[in-house]
Amino acid sequence: MLNIWPPFLFSGISVREISQDFRHVKVRLRKKLLTSNYVGTLFGGSLYAMTDPFFMLMVLKNLGPGYIVWDKQSEIEYVSPGKTTVFAEFTLSDADVDEITREVETNGKFLKWFDVEITAADATVVAIVRKQIYVRKKAN
Repeated sequence: MLNIWPPFLFSGISVREISQDFRHVKVRLRKKLLTSNYVGTLFGGSLYAMTDPFFMLMVLKNLGPGYIVWDKQSEIEYVSPGKTTVFAEFTLSDADVDEITREVETNGKFLKWFDVEITAADATVVAIVRKQIYVRKKAN
């Protein structure tokens, strides 16, 4: 369904794989006229957009309906020009889920940073995106 979500559908972004347990996601951003900037490299907004919802969705799906999960902050570091189609792979580990649930139990809420590299097919890093996710339990 994410592949027909309008921000992805019209921007060259496609979800290539989502594991059944929502612990691993692969995304692709195709370089084309609409995703390129004035100098012919990938537009920074497109690079960011390809990473936007995934860590929040992965955490939400793994914690279940008893939690509130939001994106809190984001950062993007542009490392090299995006001259070709790029990819991002997101992973949520058991340790991540354990840390989040433990910290929410202890402190009532938790802020966790996740990083993802955006790379070209030859493994050149184009950008690094950091996302901070806010988590707390729902009120009963």
